[in-house]
Amino acid sequence: MRYSIIVPVYNRPDEVDELLESLTAQTLTDFEVIIVEDGSSLPCQTVCDKYADRLPLHYYNKPNSGPGQSRNYGAERASGEYLIVLDSDVVLPAGYLQAVDDELRNRPADAFGGPDSAHPSFTPVQKAISYSMTSFFTTGGIRGGKKKLDKFYPRSFNMGIRADIYRQLGGFSKMRFGEDIDFSIRIFRSGCACRLFPEAWVWHKRRTDFRKFWRQVFNSGIARINLYKKYPDSLKLVHLLPMVFTLGVAALTLCVLVGLVLWLAVPAAHCVAAWLVAGGLAPIVLYALLILIHSSLMSRSLQVGLLSVPSAFIQLTGYGCGFLSAWWKRCVRGQSEFAAYEKTFYK
Repeated sequence: MRYSIIVPVYNRPDEVDELLESLTAQTLTDFEVIIVEDGSSLPCQTVCDKYADRLPLHYYNKPNSGPGQSRNYGAERASGEYLIVLDSDVVLPAGYLQAVDDELRNRPADAFGGPDSAHPSFTPVQKAISYSMTSFFTTGGIRGGKKKLDKFYPRSFNMGIRADIYRQLGGFSKMRFGEDIDFSIRIFRSGCACRLFPEAWVWHKRRTDFRKFWRQVFNSGIARINLYKKYPDSLKLVHLLPMVFTLGVAALTLCVLVGLVLWLAVPAAHCVAAWLVAGGLAPIVLYALLILIHSSLMSRSLQVGLLSVPSAFIQLTGYGCGFLSAWWKRCVRGQSEFAAYEKTFYK
């Protein structure tokens, strides 16, 4: 067996259905699929049963422990030479596995990952969230694009690794969030060859509304501090930018509020108040216009462009707030890794 595809699942049977359907269309068929149900109250076994005669599919149900440990559970039962880890909310183009195989045969790698994109069928909100997670103007292009400010770290939504290396490194850690970056760091530190496969891309739904998206990026900010505590040299300048952006937006908003108060309370200070309001609003408005224009052009949709404005601010300030919250709890107050999470991510 060449490839074992491992998918942890928690209460997402509809998404699993779409993923499995896309796997039936793969042009390269030397693979098995391992679905690990992570203690779901809404299981996907019935969905998996539909594909029993169309895919070499193995379904397992286990108590809830989070995606990292569920991937390890699947890896223990995999027979492939390479393990490919996917999130349940991705859909694969027909040539995905062939692209992976072509890359490995052309230039072998111990570990790898691919980028993601928005499918035409995604909702405008999903497309806006996808833009904010992949655009140079929000994440700096470090999440799988060809031009990056930081070296490429495979993410668990689209990640592959030689099975023997996976087991040698012990798989994913018990971190509650950021466990994929933790694994990528250990892959690099072990001296393994790890690179981006640009053509091995997936359609990635991510979160379906802004509230869930805020929680996701907030947890990502927390995870960055937890990773820093484990690997101090892993914190790069690009990881600080959302925190700087968040503090900047807070300071600019304060300027606007002070200006409005002065305008209403001190008639003689109207000139100063106007400068404060204009100075506070101008950078925010200019950045919003940049996002609106760029996203509209990229998506060819004004609606997606408009939605990308709040999505970009959520992506950056959510991450920044999580980062600052975890920094205060872990670096200032000296609390544990798990103290940074006030409620479980999975339940």
